[in-house]
Amino acid sequence: MEFILTDKLAIRRAKVTDVPLILSLIKELAEYEKLSKDVHATEKMLKESLFGKKKYAEVLIAEYNGEDAGFALFFHNFSTFVGKPGIYLEDIFVRPQFRGKGIGKSLLLELVKLANERNCGRIEWAVLDWNEPSINFYKKLGAVPMNDWTVFRLTEAQIDKLSAKE
Repeated sequence: MEFILTDKLAIRRAKVTDVPLILSLIKELAEYEKLSKDVHATEKMLKESLFGKKKYAEVLIAEYNGEDAGFALFFHNFSTFVGKPGIYLEDIFVRPQFRGKGIGKSLLLELVKLANERNCGRIEWAVLDWNEPSINFYKKLGAVPMNDWTVFRLTEAQIDKLSAKE
């Protein structure tokens, strides 16, 4: 499925053959966020998680003039308060040479359309505190920061450690 937005911009759902591209974009995003050391994903892991028996996430790919320009990786969550599924946007990234062309906004708007089609109650994501360009971009779209919430995380090592205590 491909969404042609302009004569230059197309957004499509990722295919299994896009796994190398997806990993490359993840690594580029991690470099931008100064988190390259935290990337442990492999093509094999992504293939299984995105296109295996149980699909844990989905990916939209943006192409500009036929070149791979960016991506959005997302998955469903559920809001007990809203009583509906939601979408969690794990990553959105546009390569630097393609920024300022409306690609990020188009990726988000395609995600909004999917959320609407799937009867989702909300779309949520996190952004690094120092990433002012992204924060300003999201605010211009009408997104509201959730300043009253603190994000917590258990890493794989912590999960293993806690599981061993049972």
